[in-house]
Amino acid sequence: MTLRTRIALLAALLAVAGLVWAAPEKDAAAKYKLKPGATGKLCLDCHVDFQDTVKKAFVHTPVKSGNCADCHDPHAADHGKLLAEAPSAICQSCHADIVPKDARSTHQAALDGKCVDCHDPHASDFKAGLKATGNAVCANCHKEVVEGAGKAAHKHAPVEGNCLGCHDPHASRDAPSLLTKAVPGLCVECHQPTQASFARSHLGYPVGSSDCSSCHDPHGSPNQGLLWASIHAPVAGSMCGQCHQAADSANPLAVKKSGADLCRGCHNELYNETATKSRVHWPMVDREACANCHNPHASKTAALLAAPQRELCGDCHSDVLRRGERSVTKHQPVMEGDCTTCHTPHASDDPGMFAAASEEEMCGSCHDWKKHSAHPLGESAVDQRNPNLRVGCNSCHRNHGTQQAHFAPFEPKQDLCMNCHTKFTR
Repeated sequence: MTLRTRIALLAALLAVAGLVWAAPEKDAAAKYKLKPGATGKLCLDCHVDFQDTVKKAFVHTPVKSGNCADCHDPHAADHGKLLAEAPSAICQSCHADIVPKDARSTHQAALDGKCVDCHDPHASDFKAGLKATGNAVCANCHKEVVEGAGKAAHKHAPVEGNCLGCHDPHASRDAPSLLTKAVPGLCVECHQPTQASFARSHLGYPVGSSDCSSCHDPHGSPNQGLLWASIHAPVAGSMCGQCHQAADSANPLAVKKSGADLCRGCHNELYNETATKSRVHWPMVDREACANCHNPHASKTAALLAAPQRELCGDCHSDVLRRGERSVTKHQPVMEGDCTTCHTPHASDDPGMFAAASEEEMCGSCHDWKKHSAHPLGESAVDQRNPNLRVGCNSCHRNHGTQQAHFAPFEPKQDLCMNCHTKFTR
């Protein structure tokens, strides 16, 4: 019995037993029956430009070993550049632990397997096969952050050095935002809360275990002390005691009052105006009150908002954002997240929390509707669908978006009009 027959018989017996037998994997030379010494060298006969590539300071191990077929199929492939598998699968075959399964935050590029967005798969003049050095790679996607840090009047030294001083480029097991450690653990590696200068700058308050980013911009700031661009007046004036207990008290970080009672002391006029309105935005009367939407210390967003409007309002009104994204016609304030262009965030007499006295006035601030519509609007125009309502812009338009053109809730050439003008229905 020949060896080949014996192997075939063994495989058949294992199959009958419900087991699977696989022959040992062959290397590229054996798999493709390459001539002796032809691995890699054979590829370079045609891809002469790679003669210079392999001379770079950092060469990817498969390339350095001449094992081009570790990633490419020399004959045919279902993927571009004759890749044997999807790029993410190829990288994962060697770098499977780059993104831990229990990571708290993950770089989207790494999660999507877009390794070549940052790394050159063959060779590079920069360590780890990066396409550039320093923060240049990060700037390809995070241009606003990198350029903003460079232009900041007050710079953070680690940012000027390298983003990787604070961030893991692939994933962070324990911290958000790809931080190598959660705040304040990361910050206290450089800034010692026990130092006298640190204590003086924080007026003696024990902030060593607090969230440093609630006051400070870690990338750079126009303000001294790296305070965020928008600063709460008591913080800017070093008047922590206006809201917090005394620094030498038993619980110095505790606030003197809770919820709206704390804010009303300075913003009484706003609360009095709110009380005169027929409709109040629920965060105003919630236990957290102003803190639902505002950062009490400092913020990178105007008006001390805890996040940009689109993100902040979208936490509760995500359906509105999705509707706008699906809409055939895009409403600019919705897409740009300028919610307060149309709505007042605190209180209003209008059911839609409009910032103007009427729909016509609100929409008319951007749209000169009188020039393109002769349809009656206002108190004298009774809505034929409901005699308790009057015809306004929202009678025919849905300002957050629809599946029809011009924000129409129905097909505008016929179905929309037929809702009221039923006598013309065919």
